[in-house]
Amino acid sequence: MEPTLVAGQGLIAVAAPRPRVGELRVLPHPFRPGSWLVKRVSEVSDDRRTMRVLSDNLDVEALDSRDLGALPVAGSYRVVVRVPLRWM
Repeated sequence: MEPTLVAGQGLIAVAAPRPRVGELRVLPHPFRPGSWLVKRVSEVSDDRRTMRVLSDNLDVEALDSRDLGALPVAGSYRVVVRVPLRWM
């Protein structure tokens, strides 16, 4: 998610059932149980059950909705705080 987040940077996320276009979301990695993805919401379905997410740096090959399609909102979290690296 560079340049928005830097590798190793912390964040705080909360359960939020209504994703909004433009916000950062943390969601379970679809192929690595116990791992997470951080992506930006690009589209939300009319029923708000699925969303499409993209990486901020589109020049880098990254796993997002261009590969995965729409992803479930259930189990995802809204990023509310990006912890500065100097606090880590």
